[in-house]
Amino acid sequence: MTIRKLTPSDRATYLDFVHRFYHSEAVLHPVPDTHFEATFSELMASDTYAECFFFEEEGKPVGYALLAKTFSQEAGGLTLWIEELFVLPEYRSCGFGSQFFAFLEETYPHAKRLRLEVEEENTRARALYERKGFEPLPYLQLMKE
Repeated sequence: MTIRKLTPSDRATYLDFVHRFYHSEAVLHPVPDTHFEATFSELMASDTYAECFFFEEEGKPVGYALLAKTFSQEAGGLTLWIEELFVLPEYRSCGFGSQFFAFLEETYPHAKRLRLEVEEENTRARALYERKGFEPLPYLQLMKE
């Protein structure tokens, strides 16, 4: 497997992958396509707030991960939010998730915390995250849009 940063030529594949992700059981509700376009534009403009990486097998994109970056006083530094982690169904359980977490640790050795969200029903993903050392947080998360 190869992990590489998203490029402008990946636009169509990226939009296909995020559409699939947001229309899967991994998320609570769909997101407007305009949000995908805005995210792609931000990813092409800068890596200050977000980065996206493609997973490839023999030169073919088979998944992606979207990171959001923040500074956390509680954590004492850089916190990486793994916003999305998607692998095509036929490539799941082949080690892409594990390889991505190893890549993160190598690429961001200075990160103080990794965070992610997972649906409780997504038992395969949750098992991977727990094997990688992620633990549930006893926080009630609130948001305002």
